[in-house]
Amino acid sequence: MHWIALRWLLDADTPTTEDSLTLPTPEALGWWALHYTPHVAWQDEALMLEVSACERLWGGRLQLMRQLLADNPASDVRMVGAQGATSLIALARLRLFVRQEQRPKDLPAGLPLDTLSAARTHLDLLARLGCRTWGDVAALPRGGLTRRFGAELRAALDAAWGLRPESHAWLTLPEVFEQKLELPALAETGPELMWSANRLLSALQIWLRGRQRGARALELQWTLDLKRFNGVNLPPHQQVTVRTAEPTQDMAHLRRLLSEKLALATLAAPASWLKLRTLETDPWAGASTSFLPEDNRKGDKLHEMVERLSVRLGAQQVLVPSAQADHRPERKQAWRPALHKETVPDKARKEAQAVASQPDAIYPPWLLPEPLLLEMDGERPCYRGPLSRLIGPQRVEAGWWGDKEEGGQPAMRDYYVAESPEAGLVWIFRERPSARFSSGEVRWYLQGFYA
Repeated sequence: MHWIALRWLLDADTPTTEDSLTLPTPEALGWWALHYTPHVAWQDEALMLEVSACERLWGGRLQLMRQLLADNPASDVRMVGAQGATSLIALARLRLFVRQEQRPKDLPAGLPLDTLSAARTHLDLLARLGCRTWGDVAALPRGGLTRRFGAELRAALDAAWGLRPESHAWLTLPEVFEQKLELPALAETGPELMWSANRLLSALQIWLRGRQRGARALELQWTLDLKRFNGVNLPPHQQVTVRTAEPTQDMAHLRRLLSEKLALATLAAPASWLKLRTLETDPWAGASTSFLPEDNRKGDKLHEMVERLSVRLGAQQVLVPSAQADHRPERKQAWRPALHKETVPDKARKEAQAVASQPDAIYPPWLLPEPLLLEMDGERPCYRGPLSRLIGPQRVEAGWWGDKEEGGQPAMRDYYVAESPEAGLVWIFRERPSARFSSGEVRWYLQGFYA
């Protein structure tokens, strides 16, 4: 067996703690290590990796150690590592490296006794017996050592020499991401929550990469520190939900969405705990790349901009068109919030897409919900200037235009593609006179716009 022990340090002398907001959570650090080996466990202050079965896949022990140090999940925090034939030897060597002490030539017998966790409670007594190293204690009679210091110390020495198997609680990647974090201080505003949520987002990124998933919906929940405020009973939690149009592993985009949400949120009371969990994820296909410079454009993607505007302005303020299977131009298109999924059945959606994709279809991409009556300049309709008819007419003459509630009557219209001096291409129609349903006056209407 071969072990690697890893530890994160804020600087050369000060070790990190679990409250450090510059690091992902300890569970997330373990998930990151699962990328290199399936045998990962926390042992005291170090993250232990057993790599004997997979080190050759990474080009050997030296190359694997270099890869681990280069792929540090917390780039602003220094990560140090050490190796050994057993987990106890690797951990002891790591402790010597942190203390900037040279390793002994004789391993493990020459290791200082204070680097063995099982011996730390007995250091004073062992020092009075003249024991300074692991080898000094291992040389004591087994029976007397066990009776005086307990079986744990003798078992640790046997494991260090490889005389008995080691037992560890291996870390596994959960099916659903859910991490809880205690805030370093009570948070009273959304930006304060966002400052702490960055640590949970770092853990989420590690989980998404490990599971090869993309986030579609997240929920950030905070626990209120008060049960009553100004005589009003408060709920135990508050939360905000963030949804994306496409699966993503881009934490910068998710941070912006959460920041926009929290900027609009009002905390009913100070918050003490924060929890982030995934509501919906999709398989991650990876990001496609290209050698062509025009394909690698900088800036936000369109769906990311739409999502950010939806969060900032409100879901009902950012709409997208949705094709409808209907013979009436007023009903061929509906508008829905950009972040809401379509509820149209698959069959109806396919029929609408098939009609819209016909080569002779002249329907514009933007249809007005109600036709707009146009002003006339003599016999020419006007919309931001006189209109010039380019294509048409397309005659609609059959069927009822609306149902009974809408006062429907037969459709008698001539549709044209026209050009406006200011608005560009538009879709207009003329009501054709009918002996029964028309007064004889010719009226023109605007039905839609072309991009």
